[in-house]
Amino acid sequence: IFSFCQTVEHGFPHQPSALGYSPFLRLMAIGTRSGAIKLYGAPGVEFMGLHEENNTVMQIHFIPDQCQLVTLLDDNSLHRWSLKQHGGASELREEHRFTLKGPPGSPPSAMQITAVLPHSSREVLYLGTESGNIFVVELPSFRVLEDRTITSEAVLQRVPEDYCNRRSCELVEALLEHPKNPDQILIGYSRGLIFLWDLQNNKVTHLFLGTQQLENLYWQRDGSKFVSCHYDGSYTQWPVSSDNRQPQPLENLVPYGPFPCKAISKIYWQTTKNGLPYIIFQGGMPRASYGDRHSISVVHGSQQTAFDFTSRVIDFFIIFSSEPTAEFDDPSAMVVLAEEELVVIDLKTAGWPAVHPPYLASLHCSAITCSHHVSNIPLKLWERIISAGSKQNIHYSNMPWPIDGGTSIAPDPPQRDLLLTGHEDGTVRFWDASGVCLHLLYKLSTVRVFLTDADPNDNMNTLGEDEWPPLRKVGTFDPYSDDPRLGIQKIYLCKYSGYLAVAGTAGQVLVMELNDEDAEHVVDHAEADLLQDQEGYRWKGHEKLKTRDGPVRFEAGFQPFVLVQCQPPAVVTSLALHSEWKLVAFGTSHGFGLFDHQQKRLVFVKCTLHPSDQLALEGPLSRVKSLKKSLRQSFRRIRRSRVSSRKRRGGSGNASEVQEANAKFDQDMLQEMELAPVQRKIEARSAEDSFTGFVRTLYFADTFLRDSSRHCPSLWAGTNGGTVYAFCLCVPPAERRMDEPVRAEQAKEIQLMHRAPVVGILVLDGRSTPLPEPLEVAHDLSKSPDMQGSHQLLVVSEEQFKVFTLPKVSSKLKLKLTALEGCRVRKVTVANFSSCKTDDYSENDLAVLTNLGDIQIISLPFLKLQIRYPCIRKEDVSGIASCVFTKYGQGFYLISPSEFERFSLSTKWLVEPRCIVDMPEVTSNNHVHTKSGTENAARKSRSSGGCGEDERKSGRLMEHALLNDEKVLKEIQSTLEGGR
Repeated sequence: IFSFCQTVEHGFPHQPSALGYSPFLRLMAIGTRSGAIKLYGAPGVEFMGLHEENNTVMQIHFIPDQCQLVTLLDDNSLHRWSLKQHGGASELREEHRFTLKGPPGSPPSAMQITAVLPHSSREVLYLGTESGNIFVVELPSFRVLEDRTITSEAVLQRVPEDYCNRRSCELVEALLEHPKNPDQILIGYSRGLIFLWDLQNNKVTHLFLGTQQLENLYWQRDGSKFVSCHYDGSYTQWPVSSDNRQPQPLENLVPYGPFPCKAISKIYWQTTKNGLPYIIFQGGMPRASYGDRHSISVVHGSQQTAFDFTSRVIDFFIIFSSEPTAEFDDPSAMVVLAEEELVVIDLKTAGWPAVHPPYLASLHCSAITCSHHVSNIPLKLWERIISAGSKQNIHYSNMPWPIDGGTSIAPDPPQRDLLLTGHEDGTVRFWDASGVCLHLLYKLSTVRVFLTDADPNDNMNTLGEDEWPPLRKVGTFDPYSDDPRLGIQKIYLCKYSGYLAVAGTAGQVLVMELNDEDAEHVVDHAEADLLQDQEGYRWKGHEKLKTRDGPVRFEAGFQPFVLVQCQPPAVVTSLALHSEWKLVAFGTSHGFGLFDHQQKRLVFVKCTLHPSDQLALEGPLSRVKSLKKSLRQSFRRIRRSRVSSRKRRGGSGNASEVQEANAKFDQDMLQEMELAPVQRKIEARSAEDSFTGFVRTLYFADTFLRDSSRHCPSLWAGTNGGTVYAFCLCVPPAERRMDEPVRAEQAKEIQLMHRAPVVGILVLDGRSTPLPEPLEVAHDLSKSPDMQGSHQLLVVSEEQFKVFTLPKVSSKLKLKLTALEGCRVRKVTVANFSSCKTDDYSENDLAVLTNLGDIQIISLPFLKLQIRYPCIRKEDVSGIASCVFTKYGQGFYLISPSEFERFSLSTKWLVEPRCIVDMPEVTSNNHVHTKSGTENAARKSRSSGGCGEDERKSGRLMEHALLNDEKVLKEIQSTLEGGR
């Protein structure tokens, strides 16, 4: 039933540092500063590797026509990786590592690798260095071929004396193979010197004397010209002809001159059928006015756009025709890796729109503030959410995803799952979390309800016709919030009714319903004064958000119809929605309230504030907790615990007896600690501790609260001070629902002796099964709860689990987690675990995350620890705080601001990438086919460049291969004519 596995990372890699692309495999690779390398192809095709050194990945290069790639780290080490098949799926494995070493006594910087060229022969790598020398390394052994080294001295012999100086060959900036002649490579030095080197005769054939600092080079497709780009914001076109060995440049352009410009760090020159080339370059903006912009410009005839990215551009590549027989490049897409997101631009469609990515979503486009997972979404709700999202995506291109290498063989997701993320800018994003790819379905914004500094109708992309440079903002990353009070803190979605409740930082609670059309309506307002019975309190925190007067226009999707504003406007700390009773409950650090969203009427509020809770009145945005006060409270607690322990040992006797007893007690305590190091003493918390009134959890239940003969709707609330409040609710029947008010009356108040924060409340029915969700029984997705047997109440605090009988609320069972394990509960949820061996067995258990990062599974109703798994590092406080469990034993937590780690605790519910990358082979007639098993075995004895042992290939590639082979077609024809 139970098995722990970290399955896949969703989102955008944290701190990317390098980008690579294989047109042969149609795979993209991303390296990070922490040494991770991730490969992506068609949706669902993902691979991940991690360098042992955890150093920054500086460069990634795929070896031509192979399932291999080479990475360069910032410690100057090279690593060769291979995609090999194992157990029916491809895996990414590190095969070999190598560090280039110089002769004894040479400085380390002289051997620092600055440029890498995998040769099309697949036999060698050319490594340019800071010293200007180019070393040749054999593949796959990484053996240095010293006799083939290209030294800077050999080059300088051909350079004219008036140009030559000792620094003209100091650093190799670029290495490129001639597109038509593999025996020639183009070498560019940082000082501007460029030359064409003949590998067969080991000599310079052409010399290009650049005068500006070189940044990069690019060959034109036919090899007759190449382009160099420079530090001063210019690019130069150079001819390569057999009769002129030292040609002059054809043209030298500064696209955004004449004023000083930023460097052009990379350039592409792409040919097209209509004769007008695409010139695509990174940088080159005027320094004074646009020096802070991160841009890539695309020029095609009279069209020119400078795409302005929201974060620093790491690298980019162009997807174009890679067929050797093709006459033109005909670029189709530009793929840009920025520091905080991946942007793909469709170059085929007019206006060059962006392509909606199926993976690598920028989760942190605004900082994530909370998460909510909903399993098994009904098809009708799913389709309505997708429909609302598609109306938001009309500005995106319809182009199919261009990076489509590999084949996903993972089974289809068994159900539709949603992950909702709340963000600092007041948005809620709905993600398809059913499978390997976390895909954005729909974005909801709560900003329109409120008056903020920014107008939501502002369009940052609008450009004047004559504006220069022609900048156009692209990307979704926008970490700056108009108002921190807009931040979403709690989300609750009812998948059966389509009601959504969202609560924020400034005490705002919005209740929404799904509408398939745009609409304009007034949002009803109600205030909930949580301090109404208290005197002498003054809120020192932020003010509430101002709301818009009159009707507000909303897009199709979830539209708010009522706003409940808590007073004081503190952060909403807990939220519960009961869509069958049409009630929403909310809690803050001051108390909690119940609102009837059908009658749009406040039912009641309850203040939980303790007289000493001054910090609760300061608010999160202005709180400065005094160190002195914190220390003073700690010392008081220590003093109280010592006094209370002495009192327990007896107060009679003279001073010397008491002193002796104290000494003996201390010695006994030390011995006890040595004998039982795991058992820890729990100090009872004082009611004076700050934030005791903080409402941690809210829970609706139809159970026995007054007596054992009648059950009724109820609301339960748990606080930071270990108090549980229970209210009986009287909800009128459906026919009188709008005529009679919902009434509430406090029925119980439970104070836990150890006063630990209450993090979970659960009612078990007569079969010891958790009560179903609202409307779950009505939709025939759950059995009706057993109302014959006695119900039980489970209260989970940070330190222990306790079961009470209902309605008497007498203690029945207890599990002291902190006393036994020395940890505290951070998250708890009920999860259903099914057997992977048989379909007819499942059980409900508690999935518990502790402050140590461990996950424990505890049985219901007997509270027996089933198993424990280490999951998150205990130092990763934000990861622990962000964790969310699913209903079927999976979970998500943030491993960085932009990435969720997905894990599974269930043997049956497992979402992980399983994919195959078949290696096509380019034959002499340029037809693509896949290698048979025997051919692959023969090749593997000569080279480690295969894709694995199991070479059964996908039908699509095999069909492509066969139908492009004339011999095969003739053989099929003759067979058919032969009458078979």
